[in-house]
Amino acid sequence: MRPIGQGQLGFRIIGTFKLVSGLLLLALGFGLFRAFHSDLGESAGRVIDMLRLDPENHYIHTALSWVSGLDRKHLRAIQAGTFVYAVLHLIEGTGLLLKKRWAGYMTVIITGSLVPLEGYEVIHKVNPVKIAVLVVNLGIVIFLVWRLRQEQKNEA
Repeated sequence: MRPIGQGQLGFRIIGTFKLVSGLLLLALGFGLFRAFHSDLGESAGRVIDMLRLDPENHYIHTALSWVSGLDRKHLRAIQAGTFVYAVLHLIEGTGLLLKKRWAGYMTVIITGSLVPLEGYEVIHKVNPVKIAVLVVNLGIVIFLVWRLRQEQKNEA
């Protein structure tokens, strides 16, 4: 497959975004390994203290309650999902930065497949972060579909 056009700033921005998010997810996955060796709720409490966050804040309290209730089975499932998602982001980001057309298609398919789930989440419980994720992912899909179609037309 031919590479995508030269100088595609949008592809580079999306590729960098995917690569950075993949690295962050990878770090999170490795952090979850460490969580297996300690009390997760206690570890989260130490992080909150270290960052000088208010443990009585509604969002932090909710997160602490959720984390404290996780058992090893659920933690391993979250860890596995985090690693899979990280690898996908790393592949997409690397491919887009290397100007590979397959990476554009892969990103459209993977990111587009998550949009209905994100839409459901926004409808189920409105949250500014969920709305932002949905808008960013919709923007990525729309941009990539538009650019890939435009390049396909230019080749014909």
